[in-house]
Amino acid sequence: MTSGFFQKQVMMRRVLYSLIPIYAFAFYMYGWRLIFLSIFVYGFGILTEYIMERRQKRQVSEAVLVTSTLFVLSLPPATPWWIASIGIIFGVLFAKEVYGGFGRNIFNPAIAGRLFIYITFPNIMTQSWLQPGNFGRATSDILTSATPLQVLADGQSFGLFELFFGLRSGSMGEGPIFLMLIAAIYLIATKTASWKIMLSTFLSASLLTGFFSLIGIPEASYPLEFLLSGSFIFVTVFMATDPVTAPKNETSKWFYGTIIGVTAILIRTFSLFPEGTSFGVLMGNTFAALLDTAFTRKKVKA
Repeated sequence: MTSGFFQKQVMMRRVLYSLIPIYAFAFYMYGWRLIFLSIFVYGFGILTEYIMERRQKRQVSEAVLVTSTLFVLSLPPATPWWIASIGIIFGVLFAKEVYGGFGRNIFNPAIAGRLFIYITFPNIMTQSWLQPGNFGRATSDILTSATPLQVLADGQSFGLFELFFGLRSGSMGEGPIFLMLIAAIYLIATKTASWKIMLSTFLSASLLTGFFSLIGIPEASYPLEFLLSGSFIFVTVFMATDPVTAPKNETSKWFYGTIIGVTAILIRTFSLFPEGTSFGVLMGNTFAALLDTAFTRKKVKA
């Protein structure tokens, strides 16, 4: 179905509805910085898809609104506007449109764009944190203190209350775990997202984190705080469950989530990147079609 400028996609609208409370919370935490970056992210994201789709005389998908929302919420608050613009253009163009547009891409565009700028501009992207709160008026200075993941990497604990309610520094939308849990319930109840992917991702990551904690790896000294820090829950609920890039077979979804969870924790624990969830999703995307092929029974011809 089509409507106006955008192609109507009910499932994508449900994801947008679930993101509204998180976006509002991010606005309270970082104020105009979120709006400022959103202008460029939505603008360049929609424009990139429009330029590519008009060649095929097709409308822009509402999925690009989901991609742009997830992308801007995954950014550190002090990200320069030009880096954010490069990231969303790369994600929409090279992770979606070059494959033929919506429904044909094998990689999640928001994740691809996020990883591209993190790898290309590591010094800027890992030092763009701000003190949150009071609509971004708490301070305009870049934080000199560490983010929760960096604190845990030093073998120190971090408050569970602050982590669960998002009262800490980090990417703009990764904080409010309680809102993400509500969103997850809504997405599962409306059959928009797969609970199997969410559960397998979380369980595999939890088991591996618990094992690392038992053998004394410093980063995993506080396993619950480790899982609630960073963007792990945000990515698990909204990006791992992307219906386009995730497998379709029900059995495949268990293995898909396990690949994401294990990869995310391994990279988060042992690599130079403090956050491994984006790598986990791309790794899962890579094997999604193979998993479907492996677990889909061939129909017997009459």
